[in-house]
Formats: sequence, C-alpha cells, structure tokens
Amino acid sequence: MARAGVTVERLAEAAAELADEVGLENVTVSELARRFGVKDASLYSHIRNAHELRVRVAVLALAELADRGTAALAGRAGKDALVAFANVYRDYAREHPGRYAAAQVELDPETARASAARRHSDMMRAILRGYSLVEPDQTDAVRLLGSTFHGFVSLERAGGFRHHPRGADESWGRVLDTLDVALRNWPPSAGDTGRDD
Repeated sequence: MARAGVTVERLAEAAAELADEVGLENVTVSELARRFGVKDASLYSHIRNAHELRVRVAVLALAELADRGTAALAGRAGKDALVAFANVYRDYAREHPGRYAAAQVELDPETARASAARRHSDMMRAILRGYSLVEPDQTDAVRLLGSTFHGFVSLERAGGFRHHPRGADESWGRVLDTLDVALRNWPPSAGDTGRDD
C-alpha cells in the first residue's frame, strides 16, 4: 500500500521537479520512490509506468504555460502580445527545462483534449486575429510561431548560440521583429486574401 500523502498530483509535481533537475529522460519510478521514501511498488497503485509519469508532467507543464500565457496576454494586442507570448515560452524553458521538454511530448488525443494544449492554440489564434489573419493562414501562422519559438529555445538550451559574440537576447529580439513584419505582411493564399478585411 502506498504511503499516506502520496497522490497522483504530488507524484506529478515531484516528477516535474525531478525533470527540471536531471532531465525528463531521467525521470523514473525508482527515483521518485526514493524521494518519497517508499518502495517502487507503492507508486504503482497511482501510476502505471514512467511513460505515464512523463505524460502527467506534460499535462502539468502545459497548464503552467497556459496560465503564464494568459496572464502575459492580458490587455495586449499585436506585436506587444506576440512578444509577451514568445517570452513566456523562452522564460519557461530557461526556468523549467525538464517541464518544457515534457510540454513537447506527444499526447494521445483524449489526453490532449483534456489538457491545456487547446488553450495554447487559442492564445496563438487570438494573437493572429490582431494581425487580421483567418483560416487557412491562421493555421500556417500558428505552425510558424510554434516552430520558431521552439527551434530558437531548443538551440539556445543546447548551447547552439554560445560560439558567437552576438548575444542570444539580441537575436531573439530581431526574430520577434521579423515575425511581426511577416505577420503584418502575410502573403495571400492562392485564390484568397487570407485576411479578415
């Protein structure tokens, strides 16, 4: 029987802390059991395996990111909203590298629907409405933003920008400037203006 006080929520939080310390790939049931002072078997009444732990960390991370994004976007539109939202992702990845990695885990459709993943898409789409983008261009722009944010953050975390004297902050600012220009000058889709004019 699991020790009193061990819950799925506490396990997810402890796994998230562990992921930030040692990397998501090193989150194991055995290490969590050590932290709780219980045998591995005690945790299996709450979780099935390490994969489920990582999924729970992903769900937790998506909710934290969505809450931060919502707060950052309040009262902002256009470039201000874009920059605030982008900075949420970059700051979160710096502060919580393991959780950020978990937020990239592919979730099964049911778990994804029940998670905060949809809130992320909705926030990006709200930003894009400020640029007057509609479908199908909105979807393309969501993918552009997500790819750019994640690509930059991943390269930065891996040390990819350390070998040049220009600081990553300066490049980040220019990337966001460029995204703003691209969104304001979005090319029309074939046979459609792509804008809500």
